[in-house]
Amino acid sequence: MIRKLILVFLVLFGLLTLFMSSSVLFDWFGIRAKEGNFVPFIVWANWLCGFLYLTAAYAILKSKTSSKIPLISALVILIIAYIGLFIHINQGGLYENKTMGAMAFRIAVTTLLLLATIKFIKK
Repeated sequence: MIRKLILVFLVLFGLLTLFMSSSVLFDWFGIRAKEGNFVPFIVWANWLCGFLYLTAAYAILKSKTSSKIPLISALVILIIAYIGLFIHINQGGLYENKTMGAMAFRIAVTTLLLLATIKFIKK
């Protein structure tokens, strides 16, 4: 049951991440204008993580022990991007305050997904 919940959450979170980040990157549906001062490398990092979430979901579906590798990769990418965001801000770069909270949330969710995968997903 927990395996299915993790799988469903990863698919939904991955698809939502891909939709929102690609909407900003490629200016679909006028979402870019609504985002204000977005930081491009943060959006690109999130976009890449969307694919990694789906890759982890596929690995869980196929009962592969490698399912944690995409989540570890996503977590590393997010942490590096978060550090980059602090550097960007300290250098006077434009950003939205909500980006700080959103990145902290995404790092926390990815960490929880990784821990759940390590604990509950066995071959």
